[in-house]
Amino acid sequence: MARKKEKKTAPVRPQLGEGVEILNAGTVLEDPITNTLESNYMPYAMSVIVSRALPEIDGFKPAHRKLLYTMYGMKLLGPTRTKSANIVGSTMHLNPHGDAAIYETMVRMGRGNESLLVPYVDSKGNFGKAYSRDMAYAAARYTEAKLEPVCEELFRDIDKDTVDFIPNYDGTTTEPTMLPVTFPTILANNTLGIAVGMASNICSFNLTELCETTVALMKDPDHDLSTTLPAPDFVGGGQILYDQAEMESVYNQGRGSIRVRASWEYVPEGNMIEIRQIPPTTTVEAIMDKITDLVKQGKVKEISDMRDETDLNGLKLTLDLKRGQDPEKLMAKLFKATPLEDPFSCNFNVLVAGQPRVMGVREILNEWVAFRTECVRRRTYFDLKGKEKRLHLLRGLEAILLDIDKAIKIVRETQEDAEVIPNLMIGFGIDQTQAEYVAEIKLRHLNREYILKRTQEIQELEEEIRQLKEILDSPAKIKKVIIGELQGVAKKYGKPRRSQILYQLPQEEDEEPEDETPDYPCHIFFTREGYFKKIIPQSLRMASEQKLKEGDEIIFTQESHNTAQLLVFTNKCQVYKTRLSEFADCRASAMGDYLPSKLSMEEGEVPVFRAVTDDYQGYLLFFFQNGKCAKVPLESYATKTNRKKLLKAYSDKAPLAAAIQIVEETELAIRTSADRMLLVGTAQIPAKATKDTAGVSVITLKKNQTIQSVQPAQNMELSNPHRYRVRTLPAAGALLREEDLVQQLTL
Repeated sequence: MARKKEKKTAPVRPQLGEGVEILNAGTVLEDPITNTLESNYMPYAMSVIVSRALPEIDGFKPAHRKLLYTMYGMKLLGPTRTKSANIVGSTMHLNPHGDAAIYETMVRMGRGNESLLVPYVDSKGNFGKAYSRDMAYAAARYTEAKLEPVCEELFRDIDKDTVDFIPNYDGTTTEPTMLPVTFPTILANNTLGIAVGMASNICSFNLTELCETTVALMKDPDHDLSTTLPAPDFVGGGQILYDQAEMESVYNQGRGSIRVRASWEYVPEGNMIEIRQIPPTTTVEAIMDKITDLVKQGKVKEISDMRDETDLNGLKLTLDLKRGQDPEKLMAKLFKATPLEDPFSCNFNVLVAGQPRVMGVREILNEWVAFRTECVRRRTYFDLKGKEKRLHLLRGLEAILLDIDKAIKIVRETQEDAEVIPNLMIGFGIDQTQAEYVAEIKLRHLNREYILKRTQEIQELEEEIRQLKEILDSPAKIKKVIIGELQGVAKKYGKPRRSQILYQLPQEEDEEPEDETPDYPCHIFFTREGYFKKIIPQSLRMASEQKLKEGDEIIFTQESHNTAQLLVFTNKCQVYKTRLSEFADCRASAMGDYLPSKLSMEEGEVPVFRAVTDDYQGYLLFFFQNGKCAKVPLESYATKTNRKKLLKAYSDKAPLAAAIQIVEETELAIRTSADRMLLVGTAQIPAKATKDTAGVSVITLKKNQTIQSVQPAQNMELSNPHRYRVRTLPAAGALLREEDLVQQLTL
């Protein structure tokens, strides 16, 4: 029996009682986007700026500080190493980010990675190399690490209330807000941080010079920094091109650019150049890629081979030279065209009291001295309170020295344990703390010798307390303590400079290497299919028959020379600029270079016109099928920079009918599809500086008529040239006579 279909009913919705209204029901509330940014985006931006990307005055970002403090807590400041994976796992108690981010932070601080001038992690295993893009570090389970001895200066007296501690992210432990560093770590190592709307890029300085400069600045606030801190010092060495104006900008404003170039050596035995130090902002692979591109483009012809011979002894890039090449001129060319010379852009943005500030070297050192002064003051106060407490206890011990038997009697005759302390307080006139200390003395120590030795410390403690109070009351003494610590760090951990300083005049550095491209006469050929040939006259005399692709033909030929400029215009209104020297000499029996491939043209782009020039003198005339002509000075295509491609090279408002290059004013013959001809003097056409100008009307055309050809009139033998000339433009021109038409067909 068929089942009846059940009738579907709409779900019953609860009805509001009569008279009940919902406020703002059905209305759209407008909220300005500024409120959304302030409530949603600003907290994120502030978190990145204050708690992640920018270093504080102690020289560390939070990620670095958490990692180092974890290793310090793991007692890795001694001779024992542990697996990196163990360190990463322990750090996650303080750093909630993933293990990959923590391990990468540790790798960069390792000695083996060679990122820091003063490394903090003593690494064992493959930690990669900062100067190589491809030498990746090993996984954390394969490497081991411990703290470098210099880390003693990072954690000295951290347990003496020198810095504040805060709870970690889950409240299970505490971590320091900063480390009580005894030297300006903020400038001892390079630091890069990208926040939201701001960034920081700090270069490193030699540790010995940095400590000496800080000491000199504490003694004389007007100290000339350049006398003790001549320039930065990079872990990879290199040569710093000294620029006094830029260096003063870095020292005073915290912004500037420092040019660093690679250190190299010519080895005559193998006719090769060895590069062992490169700028800190590049890698070996980036340098090799750029040199390879230059060789492929034919801009560098002196190099026969290039090898990366980096090994356990360090970086080594070898360039084999061709016979008879000058290594000095080659390196001058490479410094200009490759990252072998690269600027380090300084931006000394540091967090001070939670506020980002861009400061110069002088201001940063002054802020660090203020921070270190507070650390020393807090440490001194901590020591003072500890010694005062110890002195207080010993004075109670001194009181029972008068009658030890009485103290024993009081303890023995006291009926209840809770009454021992009050009875000792009454019997000897001491307070509760002293009485508890006396009551806890072991029975074996109740001899006169022990008590006398303890009480002899009183005089020493009183002298130490007096000295500590003097330090607290005297800023000069605190300053003396800091100076002593800085001198100790410089003596113990200081090392010679790695980067060499080159004091050279700017104009000497700006001189361009001479163009050594050979110049010689040549013949150039263009074909309809887009092939190009450059043939020297000797080769052309030996074999003049041109080899062409089937169906192709030569449409343009010209005598020129090897250093001439070549401009190739395409059907997409673009022009590609190059030199004839960029093309290899070929024979008439060769196909030549295919221009779309050689010049890296876009898909579907083909050459339609070419111009050859030495000095960009003369004009280019673009004739369009609508009867207009654009006369553009050739110098409009000259650029100060070495640009290879220019957009909007000519107008795209109408199809191009013909294009002609002229060096001086001449007369042109324009023929239309209606067999009309007009002789036009180029001086009658006004020039326009804009490359993609639509031009001016030159010849009047009827519907469906177009310009068919344009050629120099001097090449033609017309029966009556005046028939085709007019005084004003535009003009329709005259119909070709039969004898002139025959000559046109012959041409």
